[in-house]
Amino acid sequence: MSDFEYDLPPELIAQEPLENRSGSRLLVLNRRSAKIRHRLFTDLPELLRPGDLLVMNDSRVLPARLVGRRTTGGEVEFLLLRALNGHVWECLMRPARKLRTGEVVIVAAKNTGDATVATVTVVEKRGDGRAIVELNARLAKHLDSFGRVPLPPYIHGGLDDDERYQTVYAREPGSAAAPTAGLHFTFQTLDALRERGVECAYVTLHVGLDTFRPVTTMYAEDHVVHSEWCSVPEETALAIATARKRMARIVAVGTTAARTLETYGTCREARVGKQFSGMTNIFITPGYEWTMVGAMVTNFHLPKSSLLLMMSSFAGKAMLFEAYREAIERRYRFFSFGDAMLVE
Repeated sequence: MSDFEYDLPPELIAQEPLENRSGSRLLVLNRRSAKIRHRLFTDLPELLRPGDLLVMNDSRVLPARLVGRRTTGGEVEFLLLRALNGHVWECLMRPARKLRTGEVVIVAAKNTGDATVATVTVVEKRGDGRAIVELNARLAKHLDSFGRVPLPPYIHGGLDDDERYQTVYAREPGSAAAPTAGLHFTFQTLDALRERGVECAYVTLHVGLDTFRPVTTMYAEDHVVHSEWCSVPEETALAIATARKRMARIVAVGTTAARTLETYGTCREARVGKQFSGMTNIFITPGYEWTMVGAMVTNFHLPKSSLLLMMSSFAGKAMLFEAYREAIERRYRFFSFGDAMLVE
């Protein structure tokens, strides 16, 4: 994994979204020529081809960050990752070491004028900050009133509007983090793409635990990827089958859409153009043979991350790292609220 490290000046980590979602810069990397161009995200419709199929992840981020207090007065934070049933969740919690199994934590409503409180009970501790917790009935039913969307740890402030950490087309609640490549799109951009002759389709992958887990092993092969739920609906399955039949390019918006498409490509359903849903733990590293994705819109990714491994597989490590070097030199904004890439 030391081969996938790079030095990033901290001031290039975008701390807040641009006022205009589609106002970011766009680095265009051509994999055949190794040519790098510098454009704006609003140029995307003219950069894609008529007939391309653009596939986006429509998962919506849950208000999964809960802040509470122990009976001793200490502050506790929970990040809900996956519902095991309506009230029981897998989560990350801190301070995990201090919290005891069976302990009840009080969570106050976001609206300071609301005196209602809710509780989270620690059911089981699983190590590495993970736990199983149970929400009381009120909290489970009214999560929006108590939780905030969770921002990545490298973003140090908050958001005045939680919708800025949602894509404009988000509709299926279930993610612990946003599919951030999609944050650049506006309805106007989507309309311009359709006018260009680009077809748009949607898949769902609920982003889970691995978004928050760096690769800490010495070798990528030793890293374990946790499973996430994904789905290719019937309408999208038909669009994919039609695109492949006419030899059209499938363009994934972000690594989550790419993982869903590549998972689907290995399934019997893809061979017959049928819908699919299930768990995926696909881990794409250099040497992987791509089956579905022909181009990708993505953000810039953290050093030594599984997403950087995936992009190194797609673009070629040397080519990708040259693009990152040039992006740093030209002061691109990095990570969730940063600028974008088109790898074609």
